[in-house]
Amino acid sequence: MRWRYNGQPAGNGWTSPANNGAFGTDYIHRTGAVKADPYDNKRNETMYFYTDNDSQMGQLTGKSSYTVTFPKGQLPPVKGFWSLTMYNPEHVFYPNAMKRFALSTKNKSLKYNPDGSLSIYLGNQSPGKEKESNWLPAPVGNFSIWLRTYWPDTAIVDGTWKPPVIQVVK
Repeated sequence: MRWRYNGQPAGNGWTSPANNGAFGTDYIHRTGAVKADPYDNKRNETMYFYTDNDSQMGQLTGKSSYTVTFPKGQLPPVKGFWSLTMYNPEHVFYPNAMKRFALSTKNKSLKYNPDGSLSIYLGNQSPGKEKESNWLPAPVGNFSIWLRTYWPDTAIVDGTWKPPVIQVVK
């Protein structure tokens, strides 16, 4: 159940299924989907990106803190919406005091950086009050994140758009 074994490389340490909802004889993806994402849509409806790893291919863990920054003009190009979602090792939501499991275009309180980029913070500890609107609380142990893009534009479907780098905060 490690995402780096599921699908195809999608850039910056992320993977993406090659055949959402049309598994054919891709028995590995089909088996994993039964546990983790049994309701895959077709690629032209929703593109999924998964990762368990930071930019150095280290396992994401709540013992560390991370930033996921979308440069200005590089939010996922979608006609619908996008969401970045946190999962525990069993691929279910991590219960947390904020009851926050995802951040997305639906969150009107997201704060953009002065240069127009958008940073999302991942970790077990708050990144500070001024950044909490952009924080996804993580379990102390390992976790995974999914980036879902609903009604993706061609740049997502054809792979020219890449998901952002996940940086360890020093």
